[in-house]
Amino acid sequence: MPLPSNVLEKLLRDCFQDGVIEIQDLAGDNDHYQVTVLSDDFIGKTRVQQHQMVYQALNGKMGGDLHAMALKTGVLPPETSKGNTL
Repeated sequence: MPLPSNVLEKLLRDCFQDGVIEIQDLAGDNDHYQVTVLSDDFIGKTRVQQHQMVYQALNGKMGGDLHAMALKTGVLPPETSKGNTL
């Protein structure tokens, strides 16, 4: 069962409240996404740890409800205030 982008965004927003989250449905099928998450929660974390944090936020939906996700993570740029703008 595909995962609608609004549900995916809610799962990520619940975990990365200060973050900038961008979701692109690559195939228009709610099952293949490109996701970018920028958050100060990633400060001091390796890229692998950042990705693990995102997968934890998905509560086991990756590989089940969500088939594929190209993931980019990073720390918020200094000039970006906490919010939703890239």
